[in-house]
This record gives sequence, structure tokens and C-alpha cells, in this order.
Amino acid sequence: MDATDLRILTLLQQDASLTNQDLAARVHVSPATCLRRVRKLEEDGIIERRVAILSPEKLGAGLTAIVEVTLDQQASERLSAFEQRASADPAVQQCYQVTSGPDFVLILQVADMDAYHATAHRLFAADANVRNVRAFFSVRRAKFSPHIHIPTNG
Repeated sequence: MDATDLRILTLLQQDASLTNQDLAARVHVSPATCLRRVRKLEEDGIIERRVAILSPEKLGAGLTAIVEVTLDQQASERLSAFEQRASADPAVQQCYQVTSGPDFVLILQVADMDAYHATAHRLFAADANVRNVRAFFSVRRAKFSPHIHIPTNG
């Protein structure tokens, strides 16, 4: 990757809805060159996908829960089974297997406490291998960004 690719990635992180023409103009390359580079970044898996970031509050999903989950048995098949169930649940936005503490940290986005309880029952209470759950509920989101910092040379 060169500086042009890095500029393309930076701009797409800010606004993935830019047309190829607009992106090319901002990066100072021809539209054909820009399109070729974006396709290569997608093929290489650097650009995984392009999404719209929605407002959870305006869509009635205003409760964010950060949940630590500790399993009773950490055999690889048990970890994988929990990860697959959690990742498939629509309330789970992010699922991380972590070390030095709980086995997983989940970010849940739900409508309210009733929806959280339904999700908790579905994912945690119904799983005999879940030993401990600690949930933290967001009272204010100070920052949310899927942006990855891309250092530039100048």
C-alpha cells in the first residue's frame, strides 16, 4: 500500500457513500485508477465491507450493555460453541474472546431492560456452561467510531 491507498482508506472511513468520482478527485487520481485501487483493497480484504452507521436511539434500540461472560469449561469446542451462539444473536454487535479475566466480552444493543433480560436468558441463563455474567449499562456514549487510525507520512 502506498500513500494514495492510505488516503483512499482514510476518506472511505469518513464517508463510504462517496462516489468514485468524488473519491478520485479528493485523492487526486483518475476515476479509473481510484476504482481499480478500491477494488484491490476489497479483494485483499483490507476493506471488509461498507456499512451505514445508524442511530440506535432513533431506532428504538437505545440501551447498550457491555457484558463479561465467564464459562465453566474453556475447552476449545465449548468456547467455539458459545462464540457461535453469541455471534449469531441479533442483539450482539460485537463479540470478543479475551484473556486475563472473563472468557468473552460482548457489546449488546437492545431496546430496553426487558429486551436485555430476554437476551440474557437466551444467551446466558439457557447455557449450562455459562458460569458468570457481569453486565455494565451505558449511561452516555462519549465516543463511538469504527475508524482505524492510519498514520500518514506528511
